[in-house]
Amino acid sequence: MAAQALHFLSPSVPSPSLPALSSGKPSLLPYASVFRSRPRSFSLRASSSLRDLGLTPSDGGAASIDVDAVTEAELRENGFRSTRRTKLVCTIGPATCSAEQIEALAVGGMNVARVNMCHGTREWHRQVIRQVRRLNEEKGFAVAVMVDTEGSEIHMGDLDGDASVKAEDGEIWTFSVRAFDAALPERTIAVNYDGFAEDVSVGDELLVDGGMVRFEVIEKIGPDVKCQCNDPGLLLPRANLTFRRNGRLVQERNAMLPTISSKDWLDIDSAISEGVDFIAVSFVKSADVINHLKSYIAARSPDNEIAVIAKIESFDSLKKLEEIIHASDGTMIARGDMGSQIPLEEVPSAQQKIVKLCRQLNKPVIVASQLLESMIEYPTPTRAEVADVTEAVKQRADALMLSGESAMGQYPEKALTVLRNVSLRIEKWWREEKIHEEIDLPDISSSFCDKVSEEICNSAATIGKVSSHSICLFLFI
Repeated sequence: MAAQALHFLSPSVPSPSLPALSSGKPSLLPYASVFRSRPRSFSLRASSSLRDLGLTPSDGGAASIDVDAVTEAELRENGFRSTRRTKLVCTIGPATCSAEQIEALAVGGMNVARVNMCHGTREWHRQVIRQVRRLNEEKGFAVAVMVDTEGSEIHMGDLDGDASVKAEDGEIWTFSVRAFDAALPERTIAVNYDGFAEDVSVGDELLVDGGMVRFEVIEKIGPDVKCQCNDPGLLLPRANLTFRRNGRLVQERNAMLPTISSKDWLDIDSAISEGVDFIAVSFVKSADVINHLKSYIAARSPDNEIAVIAKIESFDSLKKLEEIIHASDGTMIARGDMGSQIPLEEVPSAQQKIVKLCRQLNKPVIVASQLLESMIEYPTPTRAEVADVTEAVKQRADALMLSGESAMGQYPEKALTVLRNVSLRIEKWWREEKIHEEIDLPDISSSFCDKVSEEICNSAATIGKVSSHSICLFLFI
């Protein structure tokens, strides 16, 4: 197998001449992953600096490293020390679903294209996946594909084809579990959960999409729940719904819903058949769900290695955090829904805890939701949003994700540029200030040979913290 790990350590120094490069496999992780793309290469002679790094072949010719087209350009321009380690995930939606728009995101630094199964049809998602694959094959990119399941939590239905509907302050809206054959009546929202009207009580606070719009329940009439809008905002199709009573989250029957719904299983079957690289599971409640899905994928597609990403976004997932991270191949911190399940002031500390734990357990972690929310409508972010992105990079998150900013925003490429520029600048600052985090890595080896390799890695990492030269570490299996 190709290199299992490639880590660039220590501060920035003048860049050496580059070895020959060829486009390789797309990766969210800092180590080689399992994806596919068409090889391409260019050739440069290796210098003595590369020999110090162990990259020069025995015949004295050009060394070879697998990269994609975007990384190739970054290496040519900046050298090894300045390549971006923070990966960027973009949600593909109506604003970015054409081949030209996807290519523009790839050129801008997108590492992973995310398709959200909450929106659109299965055939639409299939077309997006194939467009990404075609882009990789024809133009040498290495963009991975992530399918994000809808989950079986309570959510709104579609809005009769509308991309969004504005709820104004004081308006009365009806949330109903009835099936409507014709168009929805005015100011009526369909709800997917049959027990919704039974579980809510008059006076409860209803939060749409993690609190982006808030209602108060004022009346219940059979399957219909009348609510008054207290905090106006945009209602989006299939937005998540939660409700609070006396300031506390109401779970009740919601906690009994399965993590993976029948629709999710159909979406997962489609994702497996398309050979996607990641499947993200929404509202994970325990490690059993992850293990079950992994077994299912292995049985359905033994030749494809599909990584399972656990989304941490509910109170249940926080209670069993470590076991979920252990079982998964990676973690996504979905801060939007998390903020509706725990107090808002606890979200930053929860993010920091999750990132730290993932790094200790050597599992990649994605920070997602509302990183640049204002750029859905405006061409520049708020300074608070830039500070938020900066903090995620400083915490050493492996990836940052755009949701509505790239799916339906007016400035998807500009939002991606902001993420890329901020990531590069903060990473450069870490190198210039020679700041190195102290991480207590647990023993993960299971055999004597693995233990030897692990000790070599730990020694190299220690040397890299005090050395003025970068260390490139390759593990071969």
